[in-house]
Amino acid sequence: MRGVNVAILCGGRGTRLQEHSPELPKPLVEIGGRPILWHVVRIYAAQGLRRFLLLTGHRGAQVEAFVREAEWPDGIEVRCVDTGEGTPTGGRLWRVRSELAGAPFHATYADGLADLDLGALRAHHERRGALATVTVVRPLLPFGIAVLDGGDRVAGFQEKPRAEHWINGGFFSFEPAALDYLREDSVLERDPLERLAADGQLVAFRHEGFWACMDTYKDAVALNDLWAAGDAPWVHRGS
Repeated sequence: MRGVNVAILCGGRGTRLQEHSPELPKPLVEIGGRPILWHVVRIYAAQGLRRFLLLTGHRGAQVEAFVREAEWPDGIEVRCVDTGEGTPTGGRLWRVRSELAGAPFHATYADGLADLDLGALRAHHERRGALATVTVVRPLLPFGIAVLDGGDRVAGFQEKPRAEHWINGGFFSFEPAALDYLREDSVLERDPLERLAADGQLVAFRHEGFWACMDTYKDAVALNDLWAAGDAPWVHRGS
């Protein structure tokens, strides 16, 4: 596949992490001694994707410095494009539409990790013939739940079950024509995806495996604990 294979949204402020990592943009908060951005790139690189475009914004110079200094696997090309300090997610993709328009591409956020089969995602996308596919997940709830009988009697407790509903887990697959749904002020997760859905051009790829989003300091601690225990499910062993 020619052109950009993967666009990674790296411009957010990560306000819920700033209290603990105020000097770092969210993509550079470390998991196992490496920025989470490095882990995201490796998920794709381990499955054969080679050309990455990082859409930077908040403290983008720090992200660019990391990209220049990092050691990437052979054949991997990682470039940064400054898409603006306060640009929303869809607007960041809109600003690089000329680079994305040549071929189908993946897109994701710089703070999500999963043991996702990208080949299966792309095959599902192609079979369904839509302009966009979003990976959906059922995250673990942050709290345990009380299991009630038909009345008010507590029958037991269940520790942090999976949510019943599916949510946007990132890890998108797009056709170039999906870019026509974007504007400079677009929030990807709102009007563009809603209009794609209304037009029958958005399908879901259900991922039942591991997925985690580093949204808070607690999330960062949990991901670091997985790495330290040698149990990081997003890592493709031998890659």
